[in-house]
Amino acid sequence: MCREEQRLRSYEILDEALESITDAGPDLRNGLTNHAPMAIEALCALGRPDAVRPWLDRYRQEMLPWPARRERIEGEAWRAALGQAERTSDWRACFHDQLQDAPWQRVLDRWTRRLAPGICASAMHGVIRVGHAARALANQETPVRIAELADALASWAATYQVLPTHPAARPAALRPAQAIRQVPVVPPDRRRFTGTITSSLAALDEFPAFAPVIALADLEGDPAAVLSELTETFARVYLANARDVLGAIVFVHGVTSVAALRSMLPHLDPETARRATRYTWQAGCALYAAFGERPAPAAAEEGAGESSETLTDRAIANGDEHAIKFTEACLREHALRPSAVYPSAARHAIEVLKP
Repeated sequence: MCREEQRLRSYEILDEALESITDAGPDLRNGLTNHAPMAIEALCALGRPDAVRPWLDRYRQEMLPWPARRERIEGEAWRAALGQAERTSDWRACFHDQLQDAPWQRVLDRWTRRLAPGICASAMHGVIRVGHAARALANQETPVRIAELADALASWAATYQVLPTHPAARPAALRPAQAIRQVPVVPPDRRRFTGTITSSLAALDEFPAFAPVIALADLEGDPAAVLSELTETFARVYLANARDVLGAIVFVHGVTSVAALRSMLPHLDPETARRATRYTWQAGCALYAAFGERPAPAAAEEGAGESSETLTDRAIANGDEHAIKFTEACLREHALRPSAVYPSAARHAIEVLKP
C-alpha cells in the first residue's frame, strides 16, 4: 500500500467520529476546553485510527452541548461579537453560513487574518483546533469536516483575546532561539493564576515590559523553516519549565499552536501567514513570560531513545489529550527537521501527564 493510500485509510474513521460528537460544544463539564475533535484528528495523523473509538468513548461523558443561539452575526457586527463566549453558537451559525457560500480555503484565510491578534484565545485552543480541522480538510473535503472547521473558527472567535502589543515595535535582528532569551518574565510574586491559563495571560496587561515582545524576533525567510525555528524554540522552553502537570499543560501549547499554523500555512495568503506567525510567536512568549523561568534547558537534550512508534503507543496508553496532541506535533516536527528536543519533550509529557 502506498503512503497516500495509508494516509487516506488512517482518516476513514474521522468523519464518523466527528459526526458522533457534532452536538458537543467547545466546553467540558469541568470548565475546560473540549479537546475531542483535535485529539481524534491527531490519532488519525499518527496512523492510529484503531485508537479513536476507545479514546472517544472514555472522553465523551465529559462533553456539554452547544449553548442556545442569541442573535445572528451579520456584516460588521462580527467585531463587537469577538471574545463573547456566550455567543459561541452565534459564531457557529455565522461560520457554517460562510462556508456554504465560499471555498473553505478562502474563509480560512479571511478569518485567520482577522483573528490573528487573538491567537492566544483560550490558551491557543482556538487556532489549534482550526489547524487540526484544516489538516483534515486538506486530506479530504467532506461536509462533516467543513462543519468542524466552522465549529473550530467559532471557538476561536468567541474566546478572542489579545495580548499587550507595542504599536511602534519594529522587528529585531534576533532569530527565535536568541530572541526568547530577551523575553522578560513576570516575577513570581506578581503572577496571577486563578485557575486558568487565560487568567495569567490577561495579567500581562499589567506587565508593560511584555508589550515589545512581538517584535523581538526576526521571522523573515521561508515560512515553513521559520515555523520549525519556533517549534524547536518552544519545545526547549517546554523542557526547561514543565516541571509538573500544570507546567506541562501550559507549555505544550507553545509547540502545538505553531504546529497548527503549519497545517494552515498552505491555504493562507503570504501576508496572512506572516501576520499569523508573528502573533503565534507572541502567544508562545506570553506563556513563557507568565509561567516560565528559563528560556532553554541548562543542559543539552538527549534523544529519548524510543522510536516514533513506541512514543505513539505510550501516548495512546497514557490517554491524556495533551499527551496525544503534543506527541503527534513533536513527531511531525522531528520528521521535518530532526532535533533531539522533540522526542525528549514528547517523552517528558507522556511521563508527567499521567491519568
